[in-house]
Amino acid sequence: MPIDPTLPYDDENIFARILRGEIPSTRVYEDEWAIAFEDINPQAAVHTLIVPRASYVSWDDFSARGSDAEIAGFVRAVGEVARRKGLVEPGYRLLANVGRHGGQEVPHLHVHLFGGEPLGRMIAR
Repeated sequence: MPIDPTLPYDDENIFARILRGEIPSTRVYEDEWAIAFEDINPQAAVHTLIVPRASYVSWDDFSARGSDAEIAGFVRAVGEVARRKGLVEPGYRLLANVGRHGGQEVPHLHVHLFGGEPLGRMIAR
């Protein structure tokens, strides 16, 4: 069920539990700001999730409360994962769902990195 990004952060969400090592994941990148791991239900040939290590619900929460170093570190981590996955050329898609209308299901900021095949239109109409 999509979440409301105005709700408080839930320390028991699945990404918080992955960050703490309570749930296994196939990590492909980690640094002091972020971790990246393979989605367990991939929606494209490449489907990697990138999450900040700190407790933020959404982009608006992160941009309002995150330090400049956290924000820069997270954005750099996203780019590094795309490069390591070999997606810069031919291209990739980033997706961050926020709130009920955006379809956010986990109350922890995360970015989906899709690639490895033609992805089609951004939103089917």
